[in-house]
Amino acid sequence: MLTLSFKAENGCVFLVFPTMVQSGRLQEAEGRLPTNPDISEERVATNSIRKVRGRPAPKIDDRTRAAPAQSVDWSVPTIHDVASRANVSLITVSRALKTPSLLAPDTLRRVEAAVAETGYIPNLIAGGLRSARTRLVTALVPTLMGQLFAEMIGALTETLAANGYQLMLGQVGYAAESREDDLVRAIIGRRPDGIVITGVMHTKAVRQLLTNSRIPVVETWDYTAKPVDMLVGLSHEKLGAEVCKFLASRGRRRLAVVSGDDRRAANRLNGFLKTAARLGLRAPVVHLVPAPTTHASGRAGLSAVLAADPAIDAVFCSSDMQAMGVLTEARARGLDVPKSLAVIGLGDIDFSATLEPSLSTVRIDGAQMGSTAARLIVDRLAGREIQQKVVDLGFSIVERQST
Repeated sequence: MLTLSFKAENGCVFLVFPTMVQSGRLQEAEGRLPTNPDISEERVATNSIRKVRGRPAPKIDDRTRAAPAQSVDWSVPTIHDVASRANVSLITVSRALKTPSLLAPDTLRRVEAAVAETGYIPNLIAGGLRSARTRLVTALVPTLMGQLFAEMIGALTETLAANGYQLMLGQVGYAAESREDDLVRAIIGRRPDGIVITGVMHTKAVRQLLTNSRIPVVETWDYTAKPVDMLVGLSHEKLGAEVCKFLASRGRRRLAVVSGDDRRAANRLNGFLKTAARLGLRAPVVHLVPAPTTHASGRAGLSAVLAADPAIDAVFCSSDMQAMGVLTEARARGLDVPKSLAVIGLGDIDFSATLEPSLSTVRIDGAQMGSTAARLIVDRLAGREIQQKVVDLGFSIVERQST
């Protein structure tokens, strides 16, 4: 049995490889390890064999003593190894990795084969130090679950990759005291070429860090006329207002909101409530749940608002998943959707159109948001002038059977 131990010296961690001995396996068979440091491994092995087999242990000599662990080659393949195997110069290997179009096809094939055979991976940190570029862009999102942010992440990845950049993700959560501050500090310390961040409501410390970093920053999924740097998003307050107008235009008068408790949801709720007041509607019933919202929170949310006002005739939800929970609870209660109750969600997730009844929702183009954010960063890094630093993508209400 090979046991590894770790040893720290002067801030560095070393792997310590002890001699591999046969006694380890025998000690496990015994069920306990020796605690007396004066007992040698040889005596432990002898006693263990005697107890396990029920007969005297054989004499341990050079032939039966465990051999030392075989040495392992921990060396990392280098560019010199690739050049030697491909029989080319170092600069040729470098060109093959960075600008392959400059090489003859046969030479490029030899270098690629040598890279594959040696397992060589370029040291991107060293290259970044020389060029002041890491070719990495970081995106911070509240959650990696669900389709809403997945569309943006996918478009970010594809657009950045097409321009020679890779995407690194960080999950910050929804709470006001989220991990954003710590993640932003850690990310800036690693000097990515760009940062895509969700929302515009950051702490003063985060705004200062982003501004002082001189790294291109794109804020997304929200709107402000004064972003940290650049912005691609939408006004959630306007979204909430438009949903309220839409439900009122369909004859709904007793409204409810089942919503997450995050900041963007709060902006939507604010717009919804203000518009209801301007339209002369009764104050909507509001039920808040922890973000991210779920199917279960939708079911519980409908129960809560109906308990507050059994005559509720329309519900606006923070997500399509939550709205599906409302539909499930309505069906369990025998409520006719949309005759007795209208339901509208947010996100236009894949399943929304195939539910029964199909779900009305608000569509936000996450893919367009991701590709636009990526192009803003790429253009800034290329030194091109940014004509429009604030891009309002807006939203659209998709009406289906549930309203």
